[in-house]
Amino acid sequence: MNASRAQMTASDSVSSPPSPSAPSRIAVIGAGIAGLACARTLMQAGHDVHIYERLTQAGGRMRSVSGPYGSFDIGAQYFTVRDARFQKALDTVPGNVRAWSLNSVQTRNAQGRKTSEPSTPHETNWVGLPDMQALPLAWAAPLWEAGRLHLGQSVRALSHQIAGDRHQWTLMLDTEDHGPQSVGGFDSVILALPAPLAVQLLQTAPQGMALAKSLSAVEMAPCWAMTLSYPMAAQAGLTTLGPQWNAARSTHDRIAWIARESSKPGRAQTERWTVHANPLWSNEHRHDDATRVLSKLQKAFGEVTGIRVAPRHASVYLWQHAQTLAPLGQSFAYERSTGLGLCGDWCIGRRVEDAFVSGLEMALAIA
Repeated sequence: MNASRAQMTASDSVSSPPSPSAPSRIAVIGAGIAGLACARTLMQAGHDVHIYERLTQAGGRMRSVSGPYGSFDIGAQYFTVRDARFQKALDTVPGNVRAWSLNSVQTRNAQGRKTSEPSTPHETNWVGLPDMQALPLAWAAPLWEAGRLHLGQSVRALSHQIAGDRHQWTLMLDTEDHGPQSVGGFDSVILALPAPLAVQLLQTAPQGMALAKSLSAVEMAPCWAMTLSYPMAAQAGLTTLGPQWNAARSTHDRIAWIARESSKPGRAQTERWTVHANPLWSNEHRHDDATRVLSKLQKAFGEVTGIRVAPRHASVYLWQHAQTLAPLGQSFAYERSTGLGLCGDWCIGRRVEDAFVSGLEMALAIA
């Protein structure tokens, strides 16, 4: 992609697909995997689609960050492929993905001992190259080049009008460069956002209330993510620190996932780890300051891995809506009468592929 990472870096049943129609002007809110899959499919079908993202980069929870000793995938750690449509989409960007040779992801207890084998030990784990965000950035490139991807633009409210026999939507924006703005003339608005954020936005317009109520059973949990760097391992002539495994789920009361970032293909070899706290602990500590969270998670990390030496660099990040606990139960939601739609991994699960399938099926219902 040419742009730098800094630049891109229920009137009807909610599941009823719309009738085929002439090309429409459509807004997609959110440039994660679901939003990108939806917007790309709609653009390829000839619709005038525009995607709005509050951050200055596309990717959503496929986000990666750079530290002084290498990158970290602070959101999705890897993905698997079960749907042929997802595989077909991945085949369009072969240089952006590679298998992560874990063989299997095991579960380990608070002392790092193996407690169980995975239910699908032979499933291939894939990662993006050079980091997880490379995949959504590659899929975002055609939208960016066509002037359809609008970054640093947060949608704070929806406004609805009726022009003749057509519903018309206006987005009220807060932009990083130009302050409050509005953009209108949309026949449909698709919210590719975490369910709680989608509910908040739907509640800004009376026409969105029914769709907002349909999400009452959806439940999402936060997640604290921690990054740790140990460049002194190489300085001491060591290949790695701590355990011989590179990734594991954990039954520790604070930690759900641990991964050695430097074991992933295409990454810097400096010893680095990413830790995800478990949903319950993250929710209990979602309002704690970062210093306190970092201290507690570092202690837990040492208990699971045996690595008790202080890292050279460490940080934490809170994902407010990270993991689906109770999904919607259908791949998307759409109101034909208003032109409002919803998609996201939370519609059917929590996997990267779930986000893709949701966005794709939302778009196909319109296209």
